Amino acid sequence: MTPVSELTAETAPDLAVELGLTPDEYVKITEILGRIPTKTELYMYSLMWSEHCSYKTSGKYLKTFPTEGEHVLQGPGENAGVISAGDGLALAFKMESHNHPSAIDPFEGAGTGIGGCARDIFAMGARPIAFIGSTRFGKLDSKRQRWLFEEATKGIASYSVGMNVPTVAGEVYFEDAYEGNCLINAMAVGLLKEENLIRAQAHGVGNPVILIGLPTGREGIGGASVLASAEFVASEDGESPDVDVTGVIGDPDGGRRLSEVSLELLERGLLIGLGDLGAAGLTSSASEMAARAGTGIEIDVDKVPQKEDAMEPHEIMVSETQERMLAVIEEKDLDAVKEVCEKWELPVTVVGKVTDTGNFVVRGGDTIHGEMPAQSLAEDAPPNDPATKRPIYIDVAAKFDTEGLDHPKTLADLNQTLLTLLGSANICSRRWAYQQEDAVVDDRVLIGPGSDAAVMRIGEGDSMRAFAVSADCNGRYVYLDPYRGAQIALAESARNVTCVGAEPAAITDCLNFGNPEKPEVFWTFVESIRGIADGCKALGIPVISGNVSFYNESNGVAIYPTPVIGMVGLLDEVDESCTLDFKDYGDVVILVGETDNELGGSEYLNVIHNEAAGVIPALDLELERDVQDVVRKLIRKDLIKSAHDCSDGGFAVALAESCIAGDIGATVVLDDDLAPHASLFSETQSRIIITCDPEDVDHVIDALTHAKVPYSVIGEVGGDRLLIDQAIDLPLAEVAPAYNYALEKMLAGQD
Repeated sequence: MTPVSELTAETAPDLAVELGLTPDEYVKITEILGRIPTKTELYMYSLMWSEHCSYKTSGKYLKTFPTEGEHVLQGPGENAGVISAGDGLALAFKMESHNHPSAIDPFEGAGTGIGGCARDIFAMGARPIAFIGSTRFGKLDSKRQRWLFEEATKGIASYSVGMNVPTVAGEVYFEDAYEGNCLINAMAVGLLKEENLIRAQAHGVGNPVILIGLPTGREGIGGASVLASAEFVASEDGESPDVDVTGVIGDPDGGRRLSEVSLELLERGLLIGLGDLGAAGLTSSASEMAARAGTGIEIDVDKVPQKEDAMEPHEIMVSETQERMLAVIEEKDLDAVKEVCEKWELPVTVVGKVTDTGNFVVRGGDTIHGEMPAQSLAEDAPPNDPATKRPIYIDVAAKFDTEGLDHPKTLADLNQTLLTLLGSANICSRRWAYQQEDAVVDDRVLIGPGSDAAVMRIGEGDSMRAFAVSADCNGRYVYLDPYRGAQIALAESARNVTCVGAEPAAITDCLNFGNPEKPEVFWTFVESIRGIADGCKALGIPVISGNVSFYNESNGVAIYPTPVIGMVGLLDEVDESCTLDFKDYGDVVILVGETDNELGGSEYLNVIHNEAAGVIPALDLELERDVQDVVRKLIRKDLIKSAHDCSDGGFAVALAESCIAGDIGATVVLDDDLAPHASLFSETQSRIIITCDPEDVDHVIDALTHAKVPYSVIGEVGGDRLLIDQAIDLPLAEVAPAYNYALEKMLAGQD
């Protein structure tokens, strides 16, 4: 029975435009259907063809990523990517954005962002075992920015604690560029048996389609998918975006129980397909499951449990109520499925069935509210390929003369510069954030927050396998040079994983950009994608999942282009892991790599000179690969005691961080001919500070020489001061507090 539209040839196009569809897209919908669409159909198409759900602007470029590799079991196209981890086990991981919802309600926005990522993980048959946060805000001298940061951090922590899953790593930056549009990117990692890997596909004509989880309300209608596909306009008071969206509220305990239900059903062999209800709710999950399987699907909105009265069909279909999963099962297993759901006190309802028509039918009893080809919803959004134009500011910024500034030269000035950098917002300890989530105890965690990367045990019992995870991106670098800046994000994320002893295996990403309809913005996106693709190919690291977030603008001002890289690496032996802290008196300090005068885009320029300009550091991907390879080999041979990469703030900051972490000093020399400020604070890439026992120095040097990487033996560990030639002389008793307590002071509004 063909649905009869309540709209007319005059009212339907107006509603389509109101919902965010273009006139051309409306015409295509009428051509697909051969008639005027219903209100429900227009809502469904508007969300599925939104940028957030369809990738209609980015998809062409994402296809340039390498997606296959030695460990890859599932690449892009499912809820999460999956890699083999050995011993019959696998890791599923995914990164998502929840930027605009978090600007409205940072606590719930960040928490539900974590929750959505968790559902992506158990939709693949994996148990979530780790969360990672990557966030960005305006500067902390603003009361609103402090509130956003505190509430978002607490929201992540609350959901993490509620699901009893630790947040093991993360990053946060504070820049003017994020003042009007904060970024909340969440990553989750899950563990599964390879044999339990499941896909979100609706197979088996006649099989029941069931909805598991909380009753459906009006949460998020006009929510994540719409918010992520439009710019923000600040309200008159400038305090919050002027949008009208029914709030999405997370239920961490409900999420935990939903995870347990999903995994138990899978373990008992009761699932054919499993999909997460996130952005666009039932519409996205059901249409994607049918399209992937080449089947049709039918949903009866009258059977969907509702917690609010008089919900209309379109509201039920696009609601973003959290803690819900859609599953396909066999009829004979329905009672067993209900038994499991009752055990975990979660409702379960048969809301539809799989068909052989290829169509997505929405009915309410005998009334048909919509009938569309499922593939047209999930895969046929008209592509959009905006114009590109290289921004003028890039060439202007590249001409900035870093040498023309008044740089510190005396010992006192250099000491103060280092202390200022250590206490600056983008470098200081994130301990306050970690402590929000210290209620989760997990003996899998071998190296937690505060290191280059987190390390967690994979197996149980006698298994010695482990994985490492890190998330990284310097948006300022990408702003100044999108191609190389994106590659540096990739290289640093891999370097962080390497510094704890793991071999990079695959990445997920969260690509945050402004309005792609602006040629200058879209050029930065295209260049960033090109940089990541070329970098991944050079380093042999595949992309297995990810997310694109466009329209991150407020009042027409875009964020820094911020392609965050979530990296997962593997360790064969947990004993092969390494930490950044200096260990023992007399240990030898070696700098792997060499320092050049590269201050463009640096934290030194940002903090000391209030400049975001210059030419960012060069990146030699072959050297990067060789440096990482030899450091991993040295860690695995137990020849080095610590490893820490040089990144934000440069060599002096990295050295100080290792001293602070180990509560022990160091005396080193500068093995270059640079001016002191450049030697100390340059952010030259492909550098790692390592330490070793004096008895192992010759072995370490032999390995570095054989690898043909530059290195310098620069000093030794010991004492209670940080001494760097004639440039730095500071007691740890002064260095450590400057680093450890700065964030708390900023949040308290103190200088």
